[in-house]
Amino acid sequence: MTRLIVMKLGSALVVDAKRAEPRTAWLHGVAADIAATRARGTQIIVVSSGAIALARHALRLTQARLRLEEKQAAAAVGQIRLAQAWSEALGAHGLVAAQLLLTLGDTEDRRRYLNARATLRTLLSLGCVPVINENDSVATAEIRFGDNDRLAARVAEMVQADQLILFSDIDGLYSADPKIDPHAAHIAEVAVLTPEIEAMGGDPPAGYSSGGMRTKLLAARIATQAGTAMAIALGHRDNPLAALEGGARCTWFLPAPGGRSARKNWIAGVLQPAGAYTVDAGAARALARGGSLLPVGVRAVSGGFAQGDAVLVLGVAGERVGQGLTAYDAEDAMRIAGRRSEEIEALLGWRGRDEVIHRDDLVLF
Repeated sequence: MTRLIVMKLGSALVVDAKRAEPRTAWLHGVAADIAATRARGTQIIVVSSGAIALARHALRLTQARLRLEEKQAAAAVGQIRLAQAWSEALGAHGLVAAQLLLTLGDTEDRRRYLNARATLRTLLSLGCVPVINENDSVATAEIRFGDNDRLAARVAEMVQADQLILFSDIDGLYSADPKIDPHAAHIAEVAVLTPEIEAMGGDPPAGYSSGGMRTKLLAARIATQAGTAMAIALGHRDNPLAALEGGARCTWFLPAPGGRSARKNWIAGVLQPAGAYTVDAGAARALARGGSLLPVGVRAVSGGFAQGDAVLVLGVAGERVGQGLTAYDAEDAMRIAGRRSEEIEALLGWRGRDEVIHRDDLVLF
């Protein structure tokens, strides 16, 4: 039985762009779907875009691209309208909406991540339907998700959801853009996210939406590696969740086999690593066998990271090998890179850990 679903809805679904108003009838249909799903014992978390789009006309911000401060102002105005729209739609079915605004830092910082997870679990236990959006009023260009696809994936990973459903303007993944290529083939199931599959993602579309297939495939990697199945499904229909449950066409991304601890899921899901270690082929092989990353295997260090930060592990060709929490800051890591562990004390003047990333703090891709 499906225990928990995270459902993401983009601005183009939630907001009538011409009138800059909530699509009230459609939202009530989604709320009816949520009520029916909850009646069968499945909890729902909603990740909803739409705040900025709802405020554009009221603030006369109708140009195609907004400056950061204009987006922040629009979000402050529009989030009130978005929360009201969801509260009314869910309230009509006897459900209590709860609003959570998250920033990238709320998922990247371990303590804030755990606090957000505890809040979500409590809200669900109290019978609420959490409605989440990025806190665009305070997020800056450097510290924001920029799309709710990856935010939804991080939320799904956070709460260990069974399914993540990204409702979109397309009914799944195609071998090419079906709007351009009439021979593009629909892909019903993706068992493994190969480089060929990831290459099918394009650039984000213009207009109010900030997503696109590219960000959905990034979300699929986060979700499936955390053990969550993910679907891309058509949202431009009445009662989209009921339609999906009834067999409507979509693309399912299957969860990766084998489970990770919640802590390692968090490490794998960090979206903005603070730096990177480039390792030699021997170190990459040792990591694949379950070893830790020793300084002798490090060929290059990049970034300005501190001890405990998440960093990428790259192969000699620049390919992503893994991601982990570094035991050294960047300056010290540069000093010991390529050297044997027994040399660390002489090089730094103090005795640190033998490994720059311990295997318990490492996730391989």
